[in-house]
Amino acid sequence: MGEHKTVAFFPEAAYGPALNSVGIAQAIEARGHKAVFLSDPGFLDVYRSYGFEAHPINLSEPMPPEQMAKFWSDFINGHIPNFRKSPYDQVDNYVKDCWTAIVDSAKWAQKDLPDTLARLNPDLIAVDNVILFPAIKQFGKPWVRIISCSENEIDDPAIPPHLSGCSEHDREGHRAYRAHFNEVIKPIHDDFNGFLASCGEAPYPIGQFFETSPYMNLLLYPEAVKFKRQEQLSPAQFQYLEGCVRKEQPYDVPTFAANNDKPLIYISYGSLGAGDTDLLKRIIAAFAKLPYRALVNVGDYIDQYSEVPPNVIIDKWFPQPSVIPQVDAVIHHGGNNSFTECLYFGKPAIIMPYVWDGHDNATRVEETGHGFKLPRYDWTEEDLAAKLNGCLTDSAMQSKLAATSAHMQAQNGPAKAADILEALLRHGHYNA
Repeated sequence: MGEHKTVAFFPEAAYGPALNSVGIAQAIEARGHKAVFLSDPGFLDVYRSYGFEAHPINLSEPMPPEQMAKFWSDFINGHIPNFRKSPYDQVDNYVKDCWTAIVDSAKWAQKDLPDTLARLNPDLIAVDNVILFPAIKQFGKPWVRIISCSENEIDDPAIPPHLSGCSEHDREGHRAYRAHFNEVIKPIHDDFNGFLASCGEAPYPIGQFFETSPYMNLLLYPEAVKFKRQEQLSPAQFQYLEGCVRKEQPYDVPTFAANNDKPLIYISYGSLGAGDTDLLKRIIAAFAKLPYRALVNVGDYIDQYSEVPPNVIIDKWFPQPSVIPQVDAVIHHGGNNSFTECLYFGKPAIIMPYVWDGHDNATRVEETGHGFKLPRYDWTEEDLAAKLNGCLTDSAMQSKLAATSAHMQAQNGPAKAADILEALLRHGHYNA
């Protein structure tokens, strides 16, 4: 471009959106621009560990850094009993509480964002969240919405509602979930509309907490699992990135004390899902009887695992984009990073969802033939063994995964995102 620009990224305070934005930011900086992060104080070190400048934005009442970093893990762990419930029944507890916290985060952000944006004066802002931050819309520079969760975050009458876990063709289920969600969420939504009014913004219709950007909306969902929409998305305003896999440090698979020549399985319920230690211990105990090896992400709870079988290795964290290419199958919670990374590297997945778009991705991976959905708790060791065997021996699934992987890797999501952001920086719009 001949001129270096500054792009500010403001991802949600969760590892999925955070690391997706890191992938795009790496591509932007490779082209000579500057990427800075606006961040919940508890996530500042995540971005700084990748070499980025990061600036705090309070999304809740200020608290000590160690307490701030634990806010969402404590929130998730407090809802573990609700993970046994259906997506429909979670609306009354987990989903309601989550949206209450998200609305509060938007109110808190409005206290810091105007001054921070004025000080940094970015040329473009990329926000990955599920709620509007009025200061970003009103700043006067192009802003991009990143949708790192399931593409049904952008609603359409013909596709399942976000968070519902419904199959594509279950229209009655779609209607029932939308009605229940809107009924439960109405007081929270009314409160948010009051906040929007105080910021000079028009109210949103029931169930909506964000709008699409008039400049560009980047969806990470891959072509192979896209829904058939009733209302088509204009390429000038909506672009699919086919995943957005970040560059990560290399990983050498260690030697196992048993089954060292057997298929390798990677197991992760994400940084937040690792708090469900009873479930992970049950999985590990099942693997002790299976002819496989397993790498298991147990997060910050590693001290709670005193007995680990010789064909299992646990750790607090794995560089996932470097691990998945080396394994034969993945068991995960359905977060969109894990979902898209498995597709990107052509690896079959067993998704055991518990909240948010994990329900949607678990349904979608099975109905598109890229893996299996397995209930998080209502399974037997025989069920698990059968699904793993299917992952390793289903030739149709393997062929589909190979084709999906080849397509996604040819697209290069971070580079495509950088192309789009550069077009916006240069022209203020994108010509598809």
